[in-house]
Amino acid sequence: MSTDHVEPDPSNDSANRKSFWEHLADLRKALVRSSIAVGLAVIVCLFLDDHLISILEYPIRRIDMFEKPKPTVAFKIGDTKLGPYPIKPEQFAGLPPGIAPRVVFQLGTAQIGSEQVVTVKLEPQADDSASLHVRLHNFSPPEAFVIAFHVALYAAFILAAPFWIYFMGGFILPALHVHERRILFRWSGWSLFLFLLGVLTTYFLLLPVALRASIVYSDWLHFEALDWRADEYINFVCKFLFGMGLGFQFPLVILLTVKLGFVTHQQLAHYRRHVIVLCFILGAVLTTPEVITQFAMAIPLYLLYEICIWIAWYWDWKKRRATPTLAA
Repeated sequence: MSTDHVEPDPSNDSANRKSFWEHLADLRKALVRSSIAVGLAVIVCLFLDDHLISILEYPIRRIDMFEKPKPTVAFKIGDTKLGPYPIKPEQFAGLPPGIAPRVVFQLGTAQIGSEQVVTVKLEPQADDSASLHVRLHNFSPPEAFVIAFHVALYAAFILAAPFWIYFMGGFILPALHVHERRILFRWSGWSLFLFLLGVLTTYFLLLPVALRASIVYSDWLHFEALDWRADEYINFVCKFLFGMGLGFQFPLVILLTVKLGFVTHQQLAHYRRHVIVLCFILGAVLTTPEVITQFAMAIPLYLLYEICIWIAWYWDWKKRRATPTLAA
């Protein structure tokens, strides 16, 4: 009589399973490597801060993109520019032809006899810049350094994203099965797409609208609205961009609950009014708590919610269509 002897498999999962302290050591290693990558990226971004600041100032130069052009006049004294100031064409008879000329007058002096007189000279080229010029100011000695570090830190997380995602992925992925990794990659891809969509939509469309609305509201209150603190503007822009990127993850959360069977498209349609309130709450939590940014965030989030209802309806229709085939 013979008996089969089964040798233990050294590749058994239980044999290779790590202890809690080993997992903790792997996590510490991933965090340290990620921190080093971000730290090196901060150093690189500090040398590029002037370009990064220019990128963040771009929405200011587009605050009048939805406004009808108006004639403007600006004055230059040396290298200092005053204006531009909106005017009426009849107030300056010598303006160049066109619907909305934007001209610059150079102020100088001339000697006539024993007297110095002020001269005004029209510059040959029209001013092609925006009719409104928001000026950013620093009001304390260390403020410029603080702003430079904050901007470099924000940019470093983006620049070093491939590295810290790779290091953290090396810690998380070994615990997942192949099909779980496939699902994670698919949803992560959509998450990255929606995050970039939220950031780009905010940068090119919503930020200029929100900044313009802030200026108009300040003018209505009879406040001067063209001189802002640089640190407050940078923080506002960065929080708005990052908050909208996070807010655009809202459809993934909704569709995930549909996939897991927690809600149906009928239930999503039933709770529309509640979601409107939720969108305004998210607008206050994820961005700056003011009416302008709340509306700027709530409207696209609700539109994405409506798209989720249609996607959930399509999934349900596809499932009901496939049910008779499976039964047969």
